[in-house]
Order: sequence, then C-alpha cells, then structure tokens
Amino acid sequence: MQLLDSLRTRSSRFPLLLVAVVFFLCSSLIAMSSMLGGVKESEGTPNSAEIEELARFAVEEHNKKENSFLEFARVVKVKEQVVAGKIHHLTVEVIDAGKKKLYEAKVWVKPWLHFKELQEFKHVGDSDSFTATDLGGKQEKLGPGWRTVPAHDPLVKDAANHAVQTIQQRSNSLVPYELLDVLLARAEVIDEVAKFDMLLKVKRGNKEEKFKVEVHKNLEGNFHLNQMQQDHSESASE
Repeated sequence: MQLLDSLRTRSSRFPLLLVAVVFFLCSSLIAMSSMLGGVKESEGTPNSAEIEELARFAVEEHNKKENSFLEFARVVKVKEQVVAGKIHHLTVEVIDAGKKKLYEAKVWVKPWLHFKELQEFKHVGDSDSFTATDLGGKQEKLGPGWRTVPAHDPLVKDAANHAVQTIQQRSNSLVPYELLDVLLARAEVIDEVAKFDMLLKVKRGNKEEKFKVEVHKNLEGNFHLNQMQQDHSESASE
C-alpha cells in the first residue's frame, strides 16, 4: 500500500515537473532569440586593430570583385550582430579617385573556423570629413596654418573626448566633466603631428563651462592635451 501511495504521489507531481521544464525551455529560447540576430553597438572601437583589419579586408574584397581601386581611409562606425559567429556592420570611409566616400560593409566572421566573408559592400554617400591621411600627409598638401574642420567629425570628437578626460584627471573635482559640444574646431599638420584647436562646452554637475584646448595626435594615433585654458568670453549658464 505504501508503494502504491508513493507512486500516486510521484505521478501527481510529474505534470507539475513537466510544466516547469517546458517553461524553463521556453524562457531559455526566448532569451536566446533576443540575444541572437539583433544588431547592437560593437564592443570594439572603430580605431582598434581588429576592426581596422576587417575594414581593410572588406575594401580589398570589394576591389577584387568589382575590379575597382578604392583606398581604405578609416572606420567611421562599427556595430555587430551575433549569429553563427558574428557579423560586423562597418561604416568605412574610402578614397575613390581622390574623393572621399562612405560605404557600409558587412563582414561575417567565424573565428573557430578561420572563416571570414564579405557579405555586403554598398555606397551610402560622399564624406565631407577629413581623414587621418589628410592630417598625416605633407603640410604643403594642406597649405600653411590652421583650417576649419567639421566639429562633428569623429576625429575631432576623439580629440575633444581626450581633452575632457585629461581635464578631469588634472582637476581635483569629484564631479566628472561631460562633453556637451564642440563649438569651434581647426586643424593643421606640422612635422607629422596633427594639431586640433578647439573650443569645448563641458558640463560638471549643474555647471556649464568652456575650455580652449589644443590636442596633438601623432601618426601612431595617440592623443596628447598640449594646452588648455578656461574661456570666459561668454558667461556659461549655471
């Protein structure tokens, strides 16, 4: 009798156990589906060696397929998509017959199989920015002195962010500085060093401030804040 009662108890619990297992499997599948296939911001930075290698691969593969002569300039933006491996969505700036253009590339990578494939490479527009090639070439190519450059350009933004980080490190403030805007930006090249002269609007807590900064960038891609001065030409809002 005890054996029969035990079997009845176990059999009555089995449906509950089955429901729990099914619920767990469904939850896992939903979680996996949300992780796979969605395009998200990449963990790598556009100027990392890995991302640049993928971008150069994309340009080279496109040139082979289309018998074209595009020259890689830089990676503007990068996102990624987790599939069987990873698809890197790259916005690449290239030089085409002396003119800067933007392309979007998709590179599928399976590291464990040493697999790499260019899935797409399409023209999305012309670029009005300047490139590392512009700032790394001979000065006579650019002409003497400073020239105005787009404040929204990624190179300018990188230089501005470096300046704000250095200002934070040199200050005694426990409240972090935040870059709000690049109000003015100029650039020139002297002795293979790119120089950025910028007016930055920053925020520290509830206080807004302005800084005049000069940031240098060498051919290795390293930034250095050479000069900084708080700007009081206009009263910053509190």
